[in-house]
Amino acid sequence: MGDHESEAVSKKQKRRRGSSDEERSLTLVRRPEHKQERVLYVGCEGESTEPDYLDYLVKRFGSGERTGQPFRIVPVCKANGLLPEQVVEAVRQYAAKDETWALFDRDEHTRIPQAVDDAAADGTEFCFSHPSFDLWLLLHFQAFGGQQSGKSTNVVDKLRKADPAFRRFDKKNDKSVQGPRRQALEGKTKAAIAHAKSLVSQCEHGACKVSHYQAAPVDRISPRNPDNLPQSPRKWAARSGHALDCKVLDRDPSTDVWRLLVSLGIEDD
Repeated sequence: MGDHESEAVSKKQKRRRGSSDEERSLTLVRRPEHKQERVLYVGCEGESTEPDYLDYLVKRFGSGERTGQPFRIVPVCKANGLLPEQVVEAVRQYAAKDETWALFDRDEHTRIPQAVDDAAADGTEFCFSHPSFDLWLLLHFQAFGGQQSGKSTNVVDKLRKADPAFRRFDKKNDKSVQGPRRQALEGKTKAAIAHAKSLVSQCEHGACKVSHYQAAPVDRISPRNPDNLPQSPRKWAARSGHALDCKVLDRDPSTDVWRLLVSLGIEDD
């Protein structure tokens, strides 16, 4: 074999070795571990707005590509709605051992403290909105303040003016969050969370600080977890950053829906 042939063979062997090394290195690259899907049962006071919004969250973020963990939300609701204390009871019944959250509003309900006590008793997270869940939608478009005394008229009026998609919101019983209304919310999650957090810091109580909020999931009390102690209602209600002695009914206006999003890793679009 001549020098040129030897040199050619040597180059071929080097290419083969290089190719083999590359293939070998590729086989050693590990795929990211598949994270277990997080399942949340979320009780809803309303029969339309809240379930629609939760479905929007799942469709937009549920794959986990943006949040780092896939999740699935199972709304628990009823035609004609539920009272706050019924929301907590219903989600407990459906969820069994899974993670539970409850969404309920101030409106003119009288048993909000009972709903908070019930939620604390078994570790059901709750998102309280004063005056209503509609405030959370409005905060996607603008900041908001001023006591509403349980009335949503002002909130809904501003929401209708905030974006054309919501122009007829709550007219002829249309409180859905679908189609153009979902599109109108896209890209505004970060702003909504910031506006909601600011309401905690602006609370008239004076000692409420959003930096004190807690969003890490807490194990529920259930037959499978009997050693988990019941939560103090005051401490449970303070997980949004409000002071221990800040009464839930005095948090006007406010909405804790942002805590659900932060807990899921949804903090920006």
